[in-house]
Parts: sequence; structure tokens; C-alpha cells
Amino acid sequence: MNSRIQNIFAQCKKEERACFVAYLCAGDPNYESSIEACRSLIDSGIDILELGVPFSDPLADGLTNQLAAQRALESGMTSEKVFKLVEAIRSFSSIPIVFYTYYNLVFSMGSETYAKRAKKAGVDALLTLDLPPEESQVHLDACEAEEIETVFIVAPTTPEERLVKICEATTGFIYYVSREGVTGEQTNLSQGIQSRVDLIKRYTNLPVVVGFGVSNSDHVRTIAQVADGVVVGSAIVNCIAQNLDNPKNIEFALKDKMKVLLETNALKG
Repeated sequence: MNSRIQNIFAQCKKEERACFVAYLCAGDPNYESSIEACRSLIDSGIDILELGVPFSDPLADGLTNQLAAQRALESGMTSEKVFKLVEAIRSFSSIPIVFYTYYNLVFSMGSETYAKRAKKAGVDALLTLDLPPEESQVHLDACEAEEIETVFIVAPTTPEERLVKICEATTGFIYYVSREGVTGEQTNLSQGIQSRVDLIKRYTNLPVVVGFGVSNSDHVRTIAQVADGVVVGSAIVNCIAQNLDNPKNIEFALKDKMKVLLETNALKG
């Protein structure tokens, strides 16, 4: 039986378009508002929801997502509340959900326990940013036992010979980080995205998505031409950050942003 993630990539391929992955930090700015923010994204037509699990030391994240995690933690978010948030989303949507997390949060609970709880909540895949595939066997075994897919990242600096190990550890999709450094909106896309995506595809038949620094409609359009999916994070998170004084505007800001971004997820030529 195909997974939700496999099914959505197959659907997007059939429709000759890239899969749109939208990122939000779970619990930003608080639990209830976060559920409604996720609902707004889903209603707007995103394909996959990527939920950042708030963490006190998010080393891969730029300022926008660091502050989102801080807001979530200060509002009282815990690992269990993140699972509860997924369960709340599952009450109105079957969209594929990927956790964007750090391995400390998994390790502290135990990989087996974490995978079981994630599966029970309705999580489809785990992207553990700081877990090298060479040291991930316990994590991989736990995910396989619960039929949770794994996502690993490839960086611009990843040597070609290491792609084999990364692709072997991945069962969901490959996440290509388009630039060195941390997450955050950027004016220009990095060079060489197509050549790197093509290189990754030599070693896997899994979908390849591109994220980090993807912040406007031109970026989305460009990536949609060369990759199986595009991830937008900080530009969406900023819709929350810019409306903290008037939370009722968050829903409208998100829908306005998504209308522009999704329209430019153009059909591939």
C-alpha cells in the first residue's frame, strides 16, 4: 500500500507540477493559533505540511525560525503538545505531515517510543536535521517498524561519494538544501540547483525537493522546473511574525501569501 507521501508525489507528477511543501513551527505563536495557521495552509492547497518541532537550540535555523521556536516554547509547547497538534490536524485533514526536528528530541524519548508516538499521532515522516545517516540505524529501524518514512538532507557541500549512504537511509524524499548556512529568506537563489538535483537523482529514484532560502514566487517557479518539490518556510513563518499584535490577521496573511506562491508553482514545460 502506498504512503500518503508517495501518493502526493505521484499525483503531482501526473499533473506535471512540483509538490509544494509548506513549513510552520508547531505551536507558533501558540497551540490554538498554530492549528488555525495549519488549517489556512491546507485550505490554500499545499501538498505537504512540514512541521518544525520547537527546540531550544535550532542550529540549522535562521533568525525567523529561531524566533518562531522561541515563541512556541514560551507559549508552553512540549513534544507531547506537538503530537496533540498533529492529532488535531488529523481531525480535519489527511495531508502528509513531515516533522522537521533535531535528534536530541528523538533521542531523549528513545527512537522506538518517539516513532510509536509519532505514528499514533498521524505523522508520515521524520526529517532529523542533525542525525548523520552513518549513525542512524537505531532511528531507521524504529521508523521502519512503525512505517514512518525518513527524510535526509543533502547540502551543496555534500561529496558525491556520500550521496549513496544518504539515499540508502532515505525512504520518503531527499531534501536538498540549496545553500550553505541556515534557513531564512534570501533575495537570490543559489546557483547550480539543477545540476545538484540531477546528481542526486543518479543515486535514487525518490523525489528530490529543494528548500532553504526559497522566499518568493520567482524562486518557486524556478525550482518547480527542475525538482520534484519546493519547500517554503521563512516567508510563510513571517506571516505569523508580522501579525503578532493582531492574530486575527494571520489567517488572511497566510492565505494571501499562499495564493501568490501556489500560482507560481507552474506546470513544468
